[in-house]
Amino acid sequence: MQKQSDVTSLLLDWRAGQKNALNDLLPLVQDNLRQLAASYMRGENAGHTLQATALVNEAFIKLVDVDITWQNRAHFIAIAANTMRRILVDHARAKRREKRGGDNIQVTLHETRIGKDEQADILELEDVLTKLEAFDQRKSQVIELSFYGGLTYDEIAEVLGISAATVDRELRFAKAWLYRELNDDNNS
Repeated sequence: MQKQSDVTSLLLDWRAGQKNALNDLLPLVQDNLRQLAASYMRGENAGHTLQATALVNEAFIKLVDVDITWQNRAHFIAIAANTMRRILVDHARAKRREKRGGDNIQVTLHETRIGKDEQADILELEDVLTKLEAFDQRKSQVIELSFYGGLTYDEIAEVLGISAATVDRELRFAKAWLYRELNDDNNS
């Protein structure tokens, strides 16, 4: 719990303009960011050229340049997860452009996340998540914070200002919706 309050305090200091807070913050969040990146990279195919460390570094550089009112550690990790997702999507789009429709980059959606043993192209997943966001933004946020952010129900509830029970309901619905959309897209 001390680490969480330290991170929150440093985020507030950083927001207040204390540049040295950033140097103190990195060691406290680096392990979380590496775990997120490693989780994402485990789902990538063997030929993927972006490494987990590069993903962490690129995400942190982007986070430094963004003007956000940081709330707490969970909020920071959620934004970092979203940033990593965007980096992976941009990387996949660049690779696809290079190959002019060549091999798709695969992401494994773990049973605890979206569906058992499902494989989905990261760009296809991004398209489906964009559809979900248009349909129900909060469900999209819950999926993003859970799948990409690795946040617990309580942390998601804190970030979104809802109850953990609501997080559970929203997540179950969103998983089912994504599973159906991915299967419908794959069968059409």
